[in-house]
Amino acid sequence: YVVHVPLASRQAPALIEAQAAFHRVVGVRDILSWDPDPARRFAARDGIMDDPAWRSGLKLLARHGLSFDLMVFPRQLADAARLAAAFPDQQFVLNHCGSPIDRDVDGMRKWRDGLRLLAQHDNVAVKISDLVAYDHDWTLDSLRPVVLHCIDCFGTKRAMFGSDFPVAGLHASFDEVYDSFKAIASGLSADEQAALFFGNAKRIYRLDDVSSTSLLPA
Repeated sequence: YVVHVPLASRQAPALIEAQAAFHRVVGVRDILSWDPDPARRFAARDGIMDDPAWRSGLKLLARHGLSFDLMVFPRQLADAARLAAAFPDQQFVLNHCGSPIDRDVDGMRKWRDGLRLLAQHDNVAVKISDLVAYDHDWTLDSLRPVVLHCIDCFGTKRAMFGSDFPVAGLHASFDEVYDSFKAIASGLSADEQAALFFGNAKRIYRLDDVSSTSLLPA
């Protein structure tokens, strides 16, 4: 599980400690996606990544071995890169390919440039998920360049496929999502495909640690 903790809250230390006690909790997400258009905002305010109180909460995750799922818009990717540089011991996982919400030429250019900037930091991985969130009339040809740019930026060792179901089900079936991933990745080696579909998530989210822990009562 990746759980929600409001990292700027005074209760954050206690909440993180309590959640970290559950063996299946591997990470935290505190959604940061903000846009000048109120209709597109997920976060309550802009600039949260620079808030000292929020950063104090983030600082606690590494000691518990918890990753941070980073959900931002392309306009925030440069800020996310600065955040990753400031916390080199924290594992970040960028959600939904960095949410390429603006699909015009300029919007996609900003997304591509921001993604490449963030990928320069080795403590960041990318989750290639919910590609249809901002591409409702998607085709395999429209998904392909998004997937391939993520892999080009992060490599096959820091990228992972994810469905984002049930949310993605608004615009695609589960089979359509994964059949698209399979088709786009078909030119990669078997080892690279295994990493994208399973191995990287297993390593980054410490699934070996989770699966080796007995969940049965003593």
